[in-house]
Amino acid sequence: MTAAGGAPVRVGVFGLLGSGNLGNDGSLEAVLGYLRTAHPEAVVDALCGGPEAVTTRFGIPATRLHWYRGEYRTASRAGAIAAKGLGKFADVFRTAAWVRRHDVVIVPGMGVLEATLPLRPWGFPYSLFLLCASGRLLGTRVALVGVGAATIRDRPTRALVRWSARLAAYRSYRDAQSRDAMRAMGVDTARDEVHPDLAFALPTPQASAPSDPSAPGPVCVGVMDFHGGNDDRARADEIYRRYLDGTVRFVRALVEQGRAVRLLTGDECDASVVAAILDAVDSPSVTAAEPSSLADLMKEMAAADAVVAIRYHNLICALKTGTPVLALCYAAKSDSLMAEMGLGAYCHPAREVDADRLLEQFRALERRSAELRQTLDARNLAVSRQLDRQFDSLTAALFPAADHSPTLRKAS
Repeated sequence: MTAAGGAPVRVGVFGLLGSGNLGNDGSLEAVLGYLRTAHPEAVVDALCGGPEAVTTRFGIPATRLHWYRGEYRTASRAGAIAAKGLGKFADVFRTAAWVRRHDVVIVPGMGVLEATLPLRPWGFPYSLFLLCASGRLLGTRVALVGVGAATIRDRPTRALVRWSARLAAYRSYRDAQSRDAMRAMGVDTARDEVHPDLAFALPTPQASAPSDPSAPGPVCVGVMDFHGGNDDRARADEIYRRYLDGTVRFVRALVEQGRAVRLLTGDECDASVVAAILDAVDSPSVTAAEPSSLADLMKEMAAADAVVAIRYHNLICALKTGTPVLALCYAAKSDSLMAEMGLGAYCHPAREVDADRLLEQFRALERRSAELRQTLDARNLAVSRQLDRQFDSLTAALFPAADHSPTLRKAS
C-alpha cells in the first residue's frame, strides 16, 4: 500500500493512549492489528497522552499530545495558568505540524464524542477539534473509528465535539445511540456506520480449567474511581460514597457465602478504590489483580464463574470471554451494550448501588449461567463478522489505492 509517488502511506493514531486507561489502549491495539494485517506497509506513529508507554508496548514512534507537561494537573497559580494557556496556543501549531506529516489519521474507538465522565472543554475536546480542523485544512483524512458519543449539555464542549465530528472525513460509532446523539447535536450522520466496539476484535484467551470443578469459582468485581459524570459535579462526593459503600457491602456478602472475589481495575486511578475495598472487607478471600492490558482482564474473567463490573471495557472483556456479567451502569452506553449481547436484564444503576438488590440480580445471573454462556457464544460470532465489515469499510474509505479484497481477520 503506497501513497502518490510510491511512498508508503503514513498513518497517525491519535488519542488519550498510553495514559493508564486499558480500554483506550485496547482500542489502539485492535486498530494496529488491523493495519498490520490489511496494510502492512503503512508507516504508523502516534500523537497521544503517554508516548513512552505507547512506544514501549506497541513499538511505534509517539509524540506527546500536549506541549505543556502539566496539562492534567489543576492550575491554581498564575504561572501554571499562564503556562497552560501558552500550551493551548502552542498545541495549535504542534498538532497541525504532526497532521501534515500523514496521509491518514485514525482516532481508534474511545468515548471521544461524549462527556459521561467529568470533562472540560479546553481538555481533550479542544485537542480533538485541533486535530480535525488541521486535517480538513491540510488535506489529511481524519477518521473517528468506532467511537462513542452522547448528547452533551455543556455548550462549549458540545460545540467543539460537534465541529470535530463535522470536520472528520470518516465516522463510525460503537452503538446506534452514539450515532443518534451526534444527529441530535446537529451532525449529518446519513452515511455514518455503526459497528461493535473495536475491543471485540482482540484475541480471546482460552479459559483455564478450575482446580476443583465441584467448588464455586471466583467472582470478578471490576471497580472504578466513580464520581458521576460531567453534569454530576455538585454530587460527586455523594455519588462516590454511595457507589463504594454498595460495592463493599456486595463484596462482603459474597465472602460470607464462601466465594472468592477478584478485584479488577480498568485505569490507574482505580487503585484507590481497590485499596478501600480491601481495607473494608479485610479477608483472604478478596484479592486484587494488577492488569496491564485488556488481555490481562480477559484472562482473569475467563477463569471466573461470573463478573460484576462498572467500566465499559471491563464489560466488553467479560462478554467477549463468554462469562456472565452484571453491569453497574453509569451511562446509557453500558445498558445498550448489555442489551445488544443478550444480557439487558442484568443492569444496575452505578449512581444508586443497592447491595441487597445487586445480590439478588447476581444470584439470578448465576442461575442462568449455562444459558447465558450459550447466548454470548452466538452473539460473539455475529460481532466478529460485523467487525470484519468495519475494517473493510475503513479500507475502502481511507485507503482507496489499496486492494479492497475482504479483510482476513480472525478473532481467536
